[in-house]
Amino acid sequence: MKIGMIGLGRMGMNMARRLMKGGHQIAAFDRGAEPRSEIAKEGGIAAASLEELVKKLACPRAVWLMLPAGKPTEETITALSSLLSPGDVIIDGGNSYYKDDVRRAGELTARGIHYLDAGVSGGVWGLELGYCLMVGGPEKEFARLETVFKTLAPKEGYLYTGPSGAGHFVKMVHNGIEYAMMQAYGEGFEIIQASPYKQDLAKVSHLWNQGSVVRSWLLELAEAAFVKSPGLEGISGYVEDSGEGRWTVQQAVESGVAAPVITLSLYGRFLSRQKDAFQNKVLAALRNQFGGHAVAAAGAEKRSASAGAGGWKPSQGQAGEAKP
Repeated sequence: MKIGMIGLGRMGMNMARRLMKGGHQIAAFDRGAEPRSEIAKEGGIAAASLEELVKKLACPRAVWLMLPAGKPTEETITALSSLLSPGDVIIDGGNSYYKDDVRRAGELTARGIHYLDAGVSGGVWGLELGYCLMVGGPEKEFARLETVFKTLAPKEGYLYTGPSGAGHFVKMVHNGIEYAMMQAYGEGFEIIQASPYKQDLAKVSHLWNQGSVVRSWLLELAEAAFVKSPGLEGISGYVEDSGEGRWTVQQAVESGVAAPVITLSLYGRFLSRQKDAFQNKVLAALRNQFGGHAVAAAGAEKRSASAGAGGWKPSQGQAGEAKP
C-alpha cells in the first residue's frame, strides 16, 4: 500500500522505515530538508510541501501524521482538509487528546474525509520490535488499512478499539499507568540506594525480570540505564510530562474513579521541576513555628531556631507538639 507520512522525527522516521521494510510505499513530508533527504535515500518519496505530498498519492489517499499534539497537529489537519478528497483518510498517530479526535472526526466527516486516531506505543525500539497500536474511528477504514497496522505492529500488537477517540483514549490510560509504574520503580530504587545494604541496581533490575511479579520492559530499560551509569550520574531529576497523564487524571475525576497512584505520580513529576518547592518551604516554616525545629536557610546548612520564634507559642506548661 502507498501511504503518506507527515513528521519524520524519532517515531515517524522509524515507522516509515518499518513500513518500507514491510513492502509499503512511503511518500513523506517533514519541514526539515535533512529528514526528507534521508527518507529519499532509503527508498521513500520525499515531498517538499503538503500540496506535493497529496499529489504523490492516489485516491483514496491515506495520510499518517506523527506530529506533536496540539497546534502542529491541528494546523496540519486543517491544511490537509482543504487538499484531500472525499474518501481519503487521515490517521493521527500522535498523542492527541481523545476529545479533540471526536471533534476532528465530525469536522472531517462533513467534508467526506475519514479520520482514525491511532495510539502508538513502542518508542525508539519500535523499528526493531514493532509498535503497539490502539486504533479508533470508522471500522471500515480500519479494515481497509489493516495491512499497514499489521506491518507496524508485532504479532497481536494492534487492536481496533471503537469509534472516534477510542484509540487515543486507551493510549491515554496506558500512559497514565506508565506514569505510576515508573514512579513506583523510581521510589523503590531510591529506598534501596538509601539503605545500609548497598546493591548493584543493574543486577537487581536484571534479577527482578527473571520470573518476578514486577518484571516488565520498563525494568529492562532501568537495567540498561544502571549498566550505563550505576548512580545515574549526569542525569537531572527533572521529569517532563507529555500531557496524557494529566488527561488520565482529568478523566478519572470526570468518571468519578479513584486513581490516587496515577494522580500522585503526575504530581511527582511536577515536583521534580522545582529546585526548592515552595510547599516544602511552607512545611519547614510551620515545623519551625510550632515546634522550634531547625530550618535550613536558602543555600546554607541547617540552623537552629528558638521555639516558635516570631510566632505563636503554646501557653506556659503546655506540652509541645510531637514531630510529624
